[in-house]
Amino acid sequence: MPLDIEEILRKKKAADAAAAKPRFIPKAERERLAAEKSKKDEDDKKRKAAEDSQRKREDDRKWTARPTGSSNAYETSNDSRRVPTGPRAMNHQNGRGDGRGDGRGDGRGDGRGDGRGDGRGDGRGDGRGDARGGRDNKKADKKAAEKRSAEDIEASLFRSRYLGPEVNQQSNFSAKKKRMRTTERKFNFEWDADEDTSRDNDPLYTQQSANRSGSFAGVGGEFDDQAEERARKRARMIEQRDPENGRDRAKGMMEDFYRAREKAQQRADRTGLGKRWSEKTLDDMRERDWRIFKEDFSIATKGGAIPNPMRSWQESDLPKRLLSIVDQVGYKEPSPIQRAAIPIALQARDLIGVAVTGSGKTAAFLLPLLVYISDLPPLTEVNKNEGPYALILAPTRELAIQIETEAKKFAEPLGFRCVNIIGGHSLEEQAYEMRNGAEIIVATPGRLVDCLERQLLVLGQCCYVIMDEADRMIDMGFEESVNKILDALPVTNEKPDTDDAENAQLMKRFVGGRDRYRQTMMYTATMPPQVEKIAKKYLRRPAIVTIGNVGEAVDTVEQRVEFISGEDRRKKRLQEILSSGAFAAPIIVFVNIKRNCDAVARDIKSMGWSAVTLHGSKTQEQREAALGSVRNGQTQVLVATDLAGRGIDVPDVSLVVNFNMATNIESYTHRIGRTGRAGKSGVAITFLGQEDSDNMYDLKQILSKSAISKVPDELKRHEAAQSKPVRHGGGGARKDKEEGASKGGWGQ
Repeated sequence: MPLDIEEILRKKKAADAAAAKPRFIPKAERERLAAEKSKKDEDDKKRKAAEDSQRKREDDRKWTARPTGSSNAYETSNDSRRVPTGPRAMNHQNGRGDGRGDGRGDGRGDGRGDGRGDGRGDGRGDGRGDARGGRDNKKADKKAAEKRSAEDIEASLFRSRYLGPEVNQQSNFSAKKKRMRTTERKFNFEWDADEDTSRDNDPLYTQQSANRSGSFAGVGGEFDDQAEERARKRARMIEQRDPENGRDRAKGMMEDFYRAREKAQQRADRTGLGKRWSEKTLDDMRERDWRIFKEDFSIATKGGAIPNPMRSWQESDLPKRLLSIVDQVGYKEPSPIQRAAIPIALQARDLIGVAVTGSGKTAAFLLPLLVYISDLPPLTEVNKNEGPYALILAPTRELAIQIETEAKKFAEPLGFRCVNIIGGHSLEEQAYEMRNGAEIIVATPGRLVDCLERQLLVLGQCCYVIMDEADRMIDMGFEESVNKILDALPVTNEKPDTDDAENAQLMKRFVGGRDRYRQTMMYTATMPPQVEKIAKKYLRRPAIVTIGNVGEAVDTVEQRVEFISGEDRRKKRLQEILSSGAFAAPIIVFVNIKRNCDAVARDIKSMGWSAVTLHGSKTQEQREAALGSVRNGQTQVLVATDLAGRGIDVPDVSLVVNFNMATNIESYTHRIGRTGRAGKSGVAITFLGQEDSDNMYDLKQILSKSAISKVPDELKRHEAAQSKPVRHGGGGARKDKEEGASKGGWGQ
């Protein structure tokens, strides 16, 4: 078949493309190849040097043997005169030189002299050719080889005489030396580590600190154990070098050291700068100590006349009976939000608490609430129908149930009743529970508005209001409901919007000798404009407590991001994560759509894990059963929507998997906050796809701010992660109503 030029070009192009692709070579293979190449280069150099040396010896020998006898290859057998070389030989192209050369060459080859010069050249060539033509063929071949070798040597000598000796053709050009020659007189602005003359890199100063004898004080002027050891070492050296007076000098030096240490200790005790805040009593704490204390716990406060945080439960102003309950519940050390918020709330101040999820906000507002209502008269047949003393609002049913459970731990031992009013349960049951009155009501906005409109509940004596997860309530569309509830509160005990609202003594008084001033507290993770609007309308000169950085994930959660597109690939990766054995139950898997919950849960069950689902289409009994099974260890995996992303506390969650990335970065922050709670560590793995490009920039910012998380290269280089996207339109928050009808609700 004829060759197909297109086929040949196609194969060549494919071969070139394959050769151009980078090929991964292991480190051991690279080292072996480098060693072989180095050895080969060394052998080539040795062989070339040997060949050059041999060639030079042969040239010298033949050049020396050239003038001797008729056996020299440069002379004829009958004439001792030498063949002219150089320009003289070039001038006899038509004379005797041509005839002799042609005749002799042709005669030696095959015995046919063919001299074509002048008459003398022809005769001599023919005769010589005929005389040598009858020799043996073997001898003729040998002669021909010698002739060729002689001609090569003659040409080499000719070149070396008139053109100079051959030199190595390999270039010795060095770009680095070229740059050094061209820039040696120019100033170099680049930093060279070899030119570092600082003390850290100077060997003259490396041992200076060890041999320093000017002072015995340690870091910061403290006379620590290391300083005493240095003083003793120097005293021993003095005693060894001075046999006569060394002992007395060493003794005097140690006395000076102990005297100086005693004075420094007295000065530190007098000024309060010698000890850390944890080693001081409460009375010895100075302003500097409180500043360090707040920095240690990332506490920031704003507002007038804010009290100092509490360092421990024993130093708080809580009643002893309540402190014993705190100890029974198992709260050993207060969290940062509890340290800062409880002293402020005990002064009857309005408060806005901004803290990350899982920071202990529930106890931070429950304990001051119980102290507040302890000063009020108990509920009797006379006042039990006027409503509760305290109201706690939560955005979701699950969070309301969780707050009620936590509140009963503290309230029931004190003799207070706590009732939950949420959707999913019949109004008749909730009205029956309130028949004897309740000091504390925990409710969701939707169901509480229904109760107020149907006159099943009044708020005639409510003087303590807490809004937990206020930003979540606004996101879910409960702003109107919250305003209705707050407007239903009595106005006779509102705080004045003056500086008196910051006076703890005035705010603790009874209004008209009967009622307490209303105290309003708002806890949130972010402060959107709608939340600020409510705070300005209903809170009076509030103190603002911020723990950490608003909107950032806690440092106890390691965030991992993987780019995986497609449901099948994500399910396969989820199976690999679960089967790795690196994470213990319980585990939470988040999805964005309700119908995906059941599908993902079925796949997880097929992997050999027990799983339950939690989303807005479930009844309240199903929701509570699902959370209960996960909390008590009966179920290993919880598959949920953002319904479980806020405030839900499942103890010891080791892993959170975002099967679908959250629709906004705030929801992502709350999702991963389900793990790493109460100071424990956790891991959050997020699957990303091209559909999540709107959140990639914010996600990269959160990952970069985390001390234990790493931004993957694919996210770092992604186009959508380079700048914050510009969102057009006024869509804003979703208007999902979690608490609508008496069953189910319309949430996610």
